[in-house]
Amino acid sequence: MIRTLAVALSLTVATVSGTAAFATDAPALSIETSLIGAMMDNAAAKAILDKHLPGLTTNPQIEMARSMTLKQIQGFAPDQLTDEALAKVQADLAALPAAK
Repeated sequence: MIRTLAVALSLTVATVSGTAAFATDAPALSIETSLIGAMMDNAAAKAILDKHLPGLTTNPQIEMARSMTLKQIQGFAPDQLTDEALAKVQADLAALPAAK
């Protein structure tokens, strides 16, 4: 019985360890869930923003939106943050390698 318990605990620890390693992988960046500030602080993501949304990262008012997502501010600049432009940003963000 003690041996069975030891095996069960070993399997549990291995499973938890594997899950913990998986949980530390950073999620992919997203126009719907990632904060603008986080994207601006990530060189690759900032380059994507500059490519598809020129002037966004240099706009003095963008500092006020660092704690918001692109989807959240879309209504404030609908001419620049079109569904098409955001789809292009999302496609390029999805192509970035996941941070570990």
